[in-house]
Amino acid sequence: MQFLKQSGLRGEQPAHDLTYDDVFMVPRRSAVASRYDVDLSSNDGTGTTIPLVVANMTAVSGRRMAETLARRGGLAVLPQDIPLDVVAEVVAWIKDRHPVFETPITLAPHETVSDALGLLPKRAHRAAIVVQDGRPVGIITEADCQGVDRFTQVGEVMTTDMVTLPDDVDPRSAFDTLAATRHRLAPVVDANGGLVGLLTRTGALRSTIYGPALDADGRLRVAAAIGVNGDVAAKTARLVEIGVDTLVVDTAHGHQERMIDALKAVRSVGHHLPVVAGNVVAAEGVHDLVEAGADIVKVGVGPGAMCTTRMMTGVGRPQFSAVLECVQAAAEHGKHVWADGGVRHPRDVALALAAGASQVMIGSWFAGTYESPGDLQRSADGRAYKESFGMASARAVANRTSSDGAFERARKALYEEGISSSRMFLDPARPGVEDLIDEICSGVRSSCTYAGAHDLEEFSERAVIGVQSAAGYAEGRPLPAGW
Repeated sequence: MQFLKQSGLRGEQPAHDLTYDDVFMVPRRSAVASRYDVDLSSNDGTGTTIPLVVANMTAVSGRRMAETLARRGGLAVLPQDIPLDVVAEVVAWIKDRHPVFETPITLAPHETVSDALGLLPKRAHRAAIVVQDGRPVGIITEADCQGVDRFTQVGEVMTTDMVTLPDDVDPRSAFDTLAATRHRLAPVVDANGGLVGLLTRTGALRSTIYGPALDADGRLRVAAAIGVNGDVAAKTARLVEIGVDTLVVDTAHGHQERMIDALKAVRSVGHHLPVVAGNVVAAEGVHDLVEAGADIVKVGVGPGAMCTTRMMTGVGRPQFSAVLECVQAAAEHGKHVWADGGVRHPRDVALALAAGASQVMIGSWFAGTYESPGDLQRSADGRAYKESFGMASARAVANRTSSDGAFERARKALYEEGISSSRMFLDPARPGVEDLIDEICSGVRSSCTYAGAHDLEEFSERAVIGVQSAAGYAEGRPLPAGW
């Protein structure tokens, strides 16, 4: 990446640190004919085919999110607060998912409309397969549940007009079948008619664009976080045994002795998994964490939507400059950086990648989707939302300290930070995380074509960045209506 000299910079360094809003990218001569010709795979050893990582936030990253992200090529990090036996069960479940077909919600014919309505919001397509003796016998949606008693059995109101797809179907053929029969989705069955999965028309399309993030055995990938307290080596050994694909050693202040000790403990366990550590915002922190054993350094203090660190402590750094400096430091060791926080638009993801990050972590942006762990709720005006909260908030602290005594819990509660509850409303146009992935990846692919880059490494080399005023940023925002 290089700076545009006409932006008034002294040499190639700005006079002050920059946020994503402060910068723009200049188009260059390009031989990339189509954004579908751009390869978004990462080269940081994590095996992703798109550069998106779901942050290890309890309100964001769970089994459904991890499954969906991995199927589209990304990676989700399970939070460090989850008990290891639960992590083992979640990882086993994710590894057992199909790399192409979605995991359907299933109901028996005798279950009720009330049961169906409680489960349908767990999937973006908002449909369930009614199964008898292992075989699909119908489909039920919210439309089928309208105007009937909540104790009505789903077998009485389900739609039986459905098509099924064989489990060896390719995505293009599946789309053609669904389009020809005017069906939105279909159960996928094996040779004996047993239910294998589900495929929607849009899901079939996505499977022709994205490649899943798969491990050496062809199973979906998932990461897990480790804190810096307790027996780090023992927890690492257990996570390796469980079968996670990437280890993320995480604490708010990553450049501290406890983190360095934790990294050494992680490395003391014999494994070959990529190790991510953070968070830091300067080159010195990168050098120390890499020397302690990190393959990837997580960058960002304070830019997150749920984070109050900068207002509480004055500590942090504008994210674009932090990523840029840390990428340069990591490159000296042949290592990589994840940009963690501060992204609110696809342009921000593109700019983080232009600065050289190998992945961009996303938290609150994905909290308001069907796939996040929370239950779907509705506001007084009928809008759907999920509750999100910061990992230093009262709720998160309470979860982490549940095994402490009352005195210790009370002491720690006095010093909680972060937003304890925020309503993340689902965007009616993009209510599912895959909708947001489409939006982000479309923007990033287009950014690469503007830079004349066929892949992310070439993108970070060719991107030309300029500095703009607040008015320059405002000029680029679309107007809601008229003038």
